[in-house]
Formats: sequence, structure tokens, C-alpha cells
Amino acid sequence: MVTYNPKDWFKLIIHFHKSDTFRILFPTMLLLGSVTWAVCFVEKRYLPMDVPALTIFHQISGFIISLVLVFRINTAYDRWWEGRKLWGSLVNNSRNLAIKLHALVPREEVALREELYKLISNFPFALKEHLRNNDTLEDILFTKSLTKPTYSKVAHKPNYIARQLTVECLSAVDKHTRTPNDYLVLSENLNQLSDICGACERIKRTPIPYSYSIFIKKVIFLYIITMPVAFGLTIGYWAVPIVMFMFYAFASLELISEEIEDPFGTDSNDLPTDEMSVRIKENVREILLGDED
Repeated sequence: MVTYNPKDWFKLIIHFHKSDTFRILFPTMLLLGSVTWAVCFVEKRYLPMDVPALTIFHQISGFIISLVLVFRINTAYDRWWEGRKLWGSLVNNSRNLAIKLHALVPREEVALREELYKLISNFPFALKEHLRNNDTLEDILFTKSLTKPTYSKVAHKPNYIARQLTVECLSAVDKHTRTPNDYLVLSENLNQLSDICGACERIKRTPIPYSYSIFIKKVIFLYIITMPVAFGLTIGYWAVPIVMFMFYAFASLELISEEIEDPFGTDSNDLPTDEMSVRIKENVREILLGDED
């Protein structure tokens, strides 16, 4: 995720990063500008007529397309923001679970605290890679209850870690029971892990309907490709920059929507799940093992 100062207007205007839509669309913009110039040349040379009414269609349809794109980008942003809230809940839930276990497990049980720390810390790393369709074992802290050979064979790794964590929490409650409701206190946070994972999977596996996405792309294409003919007869070669700008504006909104509707990847505008996973690991370690360091 790109970190920036939203108040620095001038720097944001002149800055271009590697995923900026201008960089992506610039070759197509040049091609479209060349086609527009050629159409204007032919019209000015062989069709010397003024037909101002020809642009009315684009004036009306441009407003309609704008409304459709607003709905499109709002839908994509809702998915991005829901993903951010889910990962925010994961951060808080991991901290709360670690705090409760810190109160339950005596400080002398260093091995058990280490086990619980590693299992809680492993969950966000496993979840982010699961959402990216990766099977990497990097950043995973293996323990006696989470061995590398067994873990590497598991299909749904976040579920497996949640299962092992539940087993260890039950063991800790049986060994250090203080009240009859000790496990009920922990179960709320344990259940939240699976709930968060399932909600993230829902966002990941439910893209914008195919027909809707195709319709928007077709409408934008037809709108832009007919602009040189209509505007070339009315404003001449000024149609070249206008067509290029309109294509940049409409296509950029669609590209941005496509990027943020799946917020769990590695694009510049995706959620900073790598940093959040590291933060959870550091926070849980401080809570469960900080006193022993």
C-alpha cells in the first residue's frame, strides 16, 4: 500500500508511481490520439461541414456513463473498506486473545506461552498467503503442535492453525482452570478467527458480476471510439487532446476499481496485510513473552 500525505496537493499532482494509471494507459492514449488526428484530417479535408448536433449523443451518454462508473468505483471501494475492517478486527482480536491467555497462563509456563505466541502470530501470515493463493511457508513459526511436514500438506492453512490454537487453549484451560467459564471467555476470540477468514474469502471469491464488468468496458469503448467522428466535425483538431483526456478519465476509474475490488493482493493500492501481520506478531510477543525478555 502506498503511504502518502493527502495534504500535499502539488506533489501528488506531479508524482507518478509504477502503478499509476497514466503510465499504464499512456501507450493507448497515444494510439487513440493518432487515430483521432487521422479522423479529423479526413473530415476536415473531405467533409467540410459543421454538424453541432452530432455531439449531443456524447453529452447525454457521458453523464449516464459517469453515473455507472461512480457506482462501479463505490462498489469496489466498499469491498476494499470491508477488507480493511476485517483485518482491523483481526489485529484487535489477536491482541485480546493474547491478553486473556496472559492472564490465564502463569508466567512460569514459558514453553506454553511460546507455543501460544507462535500459533496466534502464524494465523495472519497464513491468512494473507491463503488469500493470495500462495503456499509459501515463509514467516511461519513452527512448533511441536505445528510441524512443517504436516502443515505443508494442509489445504486450508488458516483453519489448521485455528484448530491447533483451539486445542492448545483447551489444554491451557484444563491445566490452569480458575473459573468454569475460562474457555467461554477464550472461545469468543477463537471463533472470530474463523469468522474473519470466512468473510475475507467471501470478498476474494465473489468478484463483480461478469456481465456487469463486460458491459461497462463495452460502453466505455463505444463511447470513446465514436468521439473522434463526432468532435472532429465540430471542434477540429482540438478533439485530439479531448478524446485522450476522456479516455484517460473513464479508463482510469475502471482500472482503479479492478485493482481495489480484490484488496488482499500485492498491488500498490491493496491492503498492507504484510505490515499488519508483522504488527500482530510483535504485539502478541510483547503481551505473552515481554515479561520474560
